[in-house]
Amino acid sequence: MATYISLINFTDQGIRNIKETTKRVDAVKEFANKYGVNAKEFFWTVGNYDMVLIADAPDDKSFSAWALSIGSLGNVRMQTLTAFSKEDMNEIIAKMI
Repeated sequence: MATYISLINFTDQGIRNIKETTKRVDAVKEFANKYGVNAKEFFWTVGNYDMVLIADAPDDKSFSAWALSIGSLGNVRMQTLTAFSKEDMNEIIAKMI
């Protein structure tokens, strides 16, 4: 499983419907399961981003299909980073020449 960290901003539509944000997150988590994505944690933040998501997915294609589906609803825009655990990083270092 790959880990992803998404930095999320509300669109104009998303901020107009801000009172529904926690309900939307519950629906998004359930919807993620259909793609094999585990949307583990959502955090609402103050600063350059409105939310942060930590998720696991079997591969980039599954995560991307889910993220594009969520984005097409028009409430958020996401920037996603692939994350590596300490164990992953040790494997990467071991492959270095």
